[in-house]
Amino acid sequence: MEMIRNHKPVVASVSRVRILMIGPVGAGKSSFFNSINSIFMSRITSKAMSGSAATSLTTQFRTYPVKDGREGKLLPFVLCDTMGLEEQSGAGLDIEDISSILQGHIPDRYKFNPTTPFKPDEQKSSRPVSLQEKIHCVVYVIDATKISLMSDKLQEKLASIRRKVNSLGISQIVLMTKVDEACPLVEEDLQSLYVSSYIKTKVQEVSSRLGVPVSCVLPVKNYSQELELELNCDVLLLSALQQMLNFADDYLDDADQMEDNIYI
Repeated sequence: MEMIRNHKPVVASVSRVRILMIGPVGAGKSSFFNSINSIFMSRITSKAMSGSAATSLTTQFRTYPVKDGREGKLLPFVLCDTMGLEEQSGAGLDIEDISSILQGHIPDRYKFNPTTPFKPDEQKSSRPVSLQEKIHCVVYVIDATKISLMSDKLQEKLASIRRKVNSLGISQIVLMTKVDEACPLVEEDLQSLYVSSYIKTKVQEVSSRLGVPVSCVLPVKNYSQELELELNCDVLLLSALQQMLNFADDYLDDADQMEDNIYI
């Protein structure tokens, strides 16, 4: 917690790292924000709408800053929540919308329309977007219990998003949620996550399906039905967040050098 509180993005013009959560409906994007918010509030919170439904409960683009306690200052990151991905085209989050979010064009509380992608205001889109407004790290949120059930269409959608993110040089991480539901051993004791051969095979499966290194797949358990915080749960969530901040710094370092080269 202390490391996260004291984190300073490597580029002085960026006060808070912007982390974008992308994933299928019900994978746990909003729950991850609620879980991180709960840890810093020292109590279970439910600020972002989360739960299980056939279609996305999140219909707007939301940017969630997190405070260090009720009266505390804002922490050095913003979690950006999006509508869930759906298999069929014309449903769920559109890839063109993701492109607009990555480049900092979409405002907070913009309501997604799956049939019509976002069209930037011509006056606004003519001005260059600052590095502060862009996305600095992309997190794919994947439910550990549904990896083997992932359809080819959804896998292809994720692959085309990854190609877009790669082309912009943005750092990427996979958050593998619901590890306790995937493995009875882990449900009994969250610390057994590190020795569970089943979780290890799931991490490898996510890695090969999404084409990301195993080291970029972070297993976590979000708070969903708990009434009190649990240390082991907090450790996994905070470790994942710390890694996101580190990856965002890698991107910012590169982006800053590219801007310097433009002016040289």
